[in-house]
Amino acid sequence: MFIGFKQVLKEVALAFSPLVACIFIFQFWVLKLSKAKFINILKGLGLTFVGLALFLQGVKVGFLPAGEVIGSALGGISPIWILIPIGFIIGSVTTLAEPSVHTLNYEVENASGGYIPQKVMLYTLALGVGVSIAVSMGRIILGIPLAYFLIPGYLLAFILTRYCSRPFIAIAFDSGSVATGPMTVTFILAIILGITSAIEGRNPLLEGFGMITLVAVSSVISVLVLGVLYGRKEMQVQRQLNSQTPGGEEDAA
Repeated sequence: MFIGFKQVLKEVALAFSPLVACIFIFQFWVLKLSKAKFINILKGLGLTFVGLALFLQGVKVGFLPAGEVIGSALGGISPIWILIPIGFIIGSVTTLAEPSVHTLNYEVENASGGYIPQKVMLYTLALGVGVSIAVSMGRIILGIPLAYFLIPGYLLAFILTRYCSRPFIAIAFDSGSVATGPMTVTFILAIILGITSAIEGRNPLLEGFGMITLVAVSSVISVLVLGVLYGRKEMQVQRQLNSQTPGGEEDAA
């Protein structure tokens, strides 16, 4: 279970060292937080270090092997088009369990004063990732090149920015990177590679990879669509208010 854990600890320590150095530099030259607050930050870093090390070890001994086994089993399923709805379910459920997604949703709700609830963002991203995994399954089955999805996807995203409020634009493009978190990269990618390895005539290097990019694009698009819907709702509310107080006559009365 803990085979190779020392190497994982070394990798995590190497990744953490620049962050810890920056925190110490800002503490002594810029922040100058109280001793109690700084100790709490260090405790949080320690917990994060331990949690990340255990998670990566679990990925090596659990997620990756399980994903490969599941992918190999799904690759031989019949009829093969069943992979599309299965992919949608796997993508949606995995997003619901993604820690980085919950962190983003919490920050968005706080920053918006509750205007954008956590559940709305969570279900929006889950739907977007589910669709992207379903599309990835269809791409593997049909052998469609990745560019046929990426180019229209990014064009649609840029078009939607014209009809979306600026805060949603910023949130959307951050969501693209957040949705491609450790759960998606480790578990779903292993499943996709297992499926492509099991399907005859499919190259894992060509059809297997590229799924993470589709997840990022679909997450951006889903949040932008949510922004468009919010914008229409705001316009409807404004029209109702204007109709109730035409020219300010009712207010004057």
